[in-house]
Amino acid sequence: MTFEDLKEQVAAGQVDTVLVCIVDMQGRLMGKRFHAEAFLEMAHGETHCCNYLLATDLAMSTPVGFAATSWEHGYGDYIMKPDLSTLRPVPWLEGTAMVLCDVIDHHTHAPVAHSPRQMLKSQIARCAEAGLTPMMATELEFFLFRGTHDEIARGGFRNLEPISTYNEDYSIFQTSKEEPVMRPIRNHLRAMGLPIEGSKGEAEAGQEELNIKYAEAMATADHHTIAKHGIKEIAHQQGYAATFLPKWHHARVGSSSHVHQSLWKDGKNVFFDESAPLGKSKLMDHYMAGLLKYAADYTYFMAPYINSYKRFAKGTFAPTQVVWSVDNRTAAFRLCGEGTKAVRVECRVPGSDMNPYLAQAAMLAAGLKGIEEKLELQAAFSGDAYESKVKNHIPQTLQDAREAMMGSEMLREAFGEVVMTHYARAAEWEIEEFNRVVTDYEIARGFEKA
Repeated sequence: MTFEDLKEQVAAGQVDTVLVCIVDMQGRLMGKRFHAEAFLEMAHGETHCCNYLLATDLAMSTPVGFAATSWEHGYGDYIMKPDLSTLRPVPWLEGTAMVLCDVIDHHTHAPVAHSPRQMLKSQIARCAEAGLTPMMATELEFFLFRGTHDEIARGGFRNLEPISTYNEDYSIFQTSKEEPVMRPIRNHLRAMGLPIEGSKGEAEAGQEELNIKYAEAMATADHHTIAKHGIKEIAHQQGYAATFLPKWHHARVGSSSHVHQSLWKDGKNVFFDESAPLGKSKLMDHYMAGLLKYAADYTYFMAPYINSYKRFAKGTFAPTQVVWSVDNRTAAFRLCGEGTKAVRVECRVPGSDMNPYLAQAAMLAAGLKGIEEKLELQAAFSGDAYESKVKNHIPQTLQDAREAMMGSEMLREAFGEVVMTHYARAAEWEIEEFNRVVTDYEIARGFEKA
């Protein structure tokens, strides 16, 4: 939707509400609902929000310890600057349009460095300096449960009932029964301009996957974020709850969000070299070697919560070891499209809870560093990576990932000390909050036997 389209639809009475949104640290849409006429009068230029929106946790509490904002500094304002190129209709909400915003410092008028969109922009700019365009695609996996989020919360999140009762991976019969939810998800998202390709059942009861066509990195992150938001709202309208929690039950397979990536120049995939083994260029070797070398450094940006690390388990299609392989789903990094112009690297580490802006930015930083250092790519792994003797484990806890992140000169160089300290505090807060809670597991295990 162009700005002129919006003006015409407002004048015709077809649109009366505009959602003006930023993306927070958790990858959620936050913002305001404007009367469409007021948006056209003034808010299309800028509006404001409290700067605590980029310093909260999942529960929207205000943790202490952030330098960017605090009670001491009075929780001031940020400028929300609408990116009018992201204007689009919201087909499942009557008379509604949406726009994404960049976040600007109210006093300096500079982009807020730890804003997820800005972090991705900075790495895209690094690519542009080398004449390269990063192309990405993300896969959204999630579970559908009977009952809305509100109903499930009132029940204490107990007796959760997935929409199906068996592994529905590629099942047409089972997913046909789920079409009252999935069909409007596909159609509404496609109607708002997201290049939705399709959906399928995934490898667990009640698990779904939505696929969106590859695009330039920023567009991919925008598509992912809007789709995730839309999936929740559309499922709610149908009486179901969608969750992107990576591991909702210890005996069930978790949900991932694999990221496919390649670098392009002059409209061609520069990861492709038809004369090279597997069709992958030397540039791709350097890039993938960077992803491997610095994998622990940026794991936090792919797995930001305590629960994220419960997903990394043998025999679940979630990786446990930092190796690359050719079309092998046990490896953390998979070479896809070998020998074709579509050759690319798939990172299988991110969970469904990732913030796509942060994950893509961190992977680009690592890959570009690999190119700068002209790193040699180790030989491809062959076999079952779960049983590999390499023992190059993905960080196994959020604490491990935080320590690796804070020790990373690569990330510090890419994002700056201020940004790294900000996200380190976010990780630290998640650990502190979890550690102070007594879980049901501890009580059941030790109530009598301790």
